[in-house]
Amino acid sequence: MNLFQSEIYLQNKEVILIITLILGILIFSTSLFFIWGKIKPTSNLVELKTRTKSWWMMASIFIFATVVHPIVSFIAFGLLSFVSFREINSISKNVREEDRRVIIWCYIAIPIQYFLAYKGWFNIFVIFIPVIMYVWIPFMLVIKGATEDIARSMSILPTQLMLTVFSISHLAFLLSLPELSGFNAGGRGLLLFIVFITEINDVFQFVWGKLFGRHKIIEKISPNKTWEGFIGGIVTTAIIGYFLRFLTPMNGTEAIMVSLLIAFSGFVGDIILSAIKRDAGLKDTGTAIPGHGGILDRIDSLALTAPAFFYVIYNLYYV
Repeated sequence: MNLFQSEIYLQNKEVILIITLILGILIFSTSLFFIWGKIKPTSNLVELKTRTKSWWMMASIFIFATVVHPIVSFIAFGLLSFVSFREINSISKNVREEDRRVIIWCYIAIPIQYFLAYKGWFNIFVIFIPVIMYVWIPFMLVIKGATEDIARSMSILPTQLMLTVFSISHLAFLLSLPELSGFNAGGRGLLLFIVFITEINDVFQFVWGKLFGRHKIIEKISPNKTWEGFIGGIVTTAIIGYFLRFLTPMNGTEAIMVSLLIAFSGFVGDIILSAIKRDAGLKDTGTAIPGHGGILDRIDSLALTAPAFFYVIYNLYYV
């Protein structure tokens, strides 16, 4: 076996290990809640079972994106952004007729952004939506000639693109990062790390909050968020991140610090979307996941964790 074949084998081995771990946790959780419900029928496990079903769906999407051909992965992530943008745009209040005719440019931006990620053209990738589309969308709104509430539209549409397209596209760009000497897991390992750590953080902030939550953090926006859940979640996430560092080029200290950053960013992403839904007077952004809302409801944390993780890794190891 030559060096190249050996590296491919190691990469597959590490990726398969974390996929097995994810599936094992989901199987254990599903079995636990089923048995728990049989033993103690009075237990209120509806929310836990619903969340577990949604985690199965999201895990399937990201595992699929990890193991298939890279082109299929980029298409899958592009569709994820497409659905997420449609969801957040559909719940926006007071959408003007002029905005509807400009929104087409937002949809056009999605395949362009993912093509840039696929090609690995970092310099244009990083400015296309935050700079080029930030200028283009207001310009297209202005030439429509309707100025009433135009400032609101100029703010909303670029923000929606940032939350649902620019942010999530960093997950795809991980697959385009060049190989690093001595780092076998590659972009697929990085992708699995950020997705798994983000979801683990969501899970444990929810679990610790349910078990020990007493003190609310931002009750008016997210009444279920507590300091106990937040602190318990970030500590648990940091510990798990330390043991999963083999999926990244990070050492132990870096893995802990980055995991803490992911945990905090995930919390912020969650409450940002909660605030948007409260403004719209809705509980969920959509119905794509039966019983647990839309796609954006499940990837809200990734809207901040993905770019935060990407730029830390990129600046530490790829610049």
